[in-house]
Amino acid sequence: MIHRSKNMSVPILKIESDYTVQSSGQLRTRLEAFAESFETEDELIKGKKMGKGYVAGIDSGSTSTDVVILDKERNMIAGIILPTGAGAGNSAEKALEEALTQTALTKEDIDAVVTTGYGRDAIKTGDKSITEITCHARGAHFLEPSVRTVIDIGGQDSKVIRMDEEGNVVNFVMNDKCAAGTGRFLEMMAHTLQMSLDDMSKHGLTWDEDISISSMCTVFAESEVVSLIAQNKKVDDIVHGLNKSVAVKTNALVKRVGGEEKYMMTGGVSKNEGLVKTLSKTVGSDIIIRPEAQLCGALGAALYAADMLQ
Repeated sequence: MIHRSKNMSVPILKIESDYTVQSSGQLRTRLEAFAESFETEDELIKGKKMGKGYVAGIDSGSTSTDVVILDKERNMIAGIILPTGAGAGNSAEKALEEALTQTALTKEDIDAVVTTGYGRDAIKTGDKSITEITCHARGAHFLEPSVRTVIDIGGQDSKVIRMDEEGNVVNFVMNDKCAAGTGRFLEMMAHTLQMSLDDMSKHGLTWDEDISISSMCTVFAESEVVSLIAQNKKVDDIVHGLNKSVAVKTNALVKRVGGEEKYMMTGGVSKNEGLVKTLSKTVGSDIIIRPEAQLCGALGAALYAADMLQ
């Protein structure tokens, strides 16, 4: 979480972590995103010679690997979303190849590539790596310049980013201590309910009983769901309870970061209609969902790649 004191010109980073070995990647992301938040554009990117003007952004996440290709006018001419396989580098190569196929371009036609996401360092074809915090903010601002708060519920963590009117990150907070409130949590609950994530996203839009899932732990929450199923509770009511649980946890992050309108949700969980509806009510504001929401990180990376060309 970034804090900029009104009485100080120096940004402050507050880090909360359980200090496990698994936290090292998230801690590095926080530190790098903090540094990026006050770097100038010239410091953040390095110039490259322009050829045909095509650039690519690769977002290597825990669940999906996304690629965006822009032309020299910064129009999106390709967007690919593939499941992340066993190797981040291999998944990135495959996704980039599919994106190139969409455009009939070759790798030689791409002047610059910027990578982002947790697997960014495993991708050897990139010219620069930038954190997903910075890239999601850049992508969101490009799509909707009026947005001030970005909510990204990822596969293994949740992020809330606050931006200024120029799209600069002024504050962010991450929740990565456990799976509760993340895409992984929803995936596990969908499995328990014996339905796909797509099916789950349609449930909970309407409900009769206002069920609450009280457990903060994913394992215990799963036990609650099993118990509710045994009590013959309606699926829509159970899903609404799960959506409400995620929304409450996410709203706590929104409050910590000082979230303000307008809000945009990015990432794959933005497709979950029931969750978006519940989160909007919990936050107390409409949430913008763009068709390119899941590609937002890759889009931001591609925009930084375009900035590299001189």
